[in-house]
Amino acid sequence: MNRTGSLYVTGNSLFHRLDGAVKLVLFMAWTVMTYMFLDLRVFVLMLVVGIALLVTAGIPFKKMAFLFWLMIIFTVLNGIFILLITPTFGTRLTGTDTPLIPLGYNTINAETLFYVLTLSAKYLTLLPITILCIFTTQPSAFAGSLNRIGVPYKIAYAVSIALRYIPDLTEEFRSTLNSMQARGMGITKEDGSIAQRLRNLAAVVVPVLQSALHRIDSVTNAMELRGFGTEKKRTWYSGKEMEGLDWTLAVLGVLLLAVGIWLKVQVLKGFWYPF
Repeated sequence: MNRTGSLYVTGNSLFHRLDGAVKLVLFMAWTVMTYMFLDLRVFVLMLVVGIALLVTAGIPFKKMAFLFWLMIIFTVLNGIFILLITPTFGTRLTGTDTPLIPLGYNTINAETLFYVLTLSAKYLTLLPITILCIFTTQPSAFAGSLNRIGVPYKIAYAVSIALRYIPDLTEEFRSTLNSMQARGMGITKEDGSIAQRLRNLAAVVVPVLQSALHRIDSVTNAMELRGFGTEKKRTWYSGKEMEGLDWTLAVLGVLLLAVGIWLKVQVLKGFWYPF
């Protein structure tokens, strides 16, 4: 977290220089492309591009470690549940059945393993673009960009507030949790039964929620005192006009989405299974 209290990481990469609205357009196009396909070839290509952009952005791994490991854990657990609950689901997509791993009550086949691999790649494809949008965008600049493309400034400002204060609340949760653990009220296996750990967790969450409500009340009062919301339009301190690079990449994003839709309709229609 930087000195402004947001997740923004200072840099001069391509994504750092882009307008916030353009990043939103690219993120939406990337997300739609990801959910349209069920083709490992597409996801591998997108992952390579995403990782390359992520590396050039120069974001320290420790900054994005939480999101990274959260996505990895979710992807692994999701894959395990699919294999255990529907071990032959891949047969519905391919029409073939190649038994591979016996489970006793059923057998995991090769088609389902390949489906899980493809689905995991689909989820991981969203990770680089998400990290780029979060860590290379200043909240105020992003809010100004949203307002400029037609989003009401009250909603844009709400987005800015959320991006700015989520890191503060996360840090406060960690501090409160450490304080409770120092008093013997931890949430690990050594701290008691599941019920006891849930009670301990509630003792941590309640103060953090109270602090969040207090922050909301303070910000609301400060905004009201400054007459926020009385005018139909407002200016932005960190707002800037879109440049040639912004327009170029916005158009490129839309064109790539159009190409993706054409590929989905005409070429890559279903689940790709090469075996």
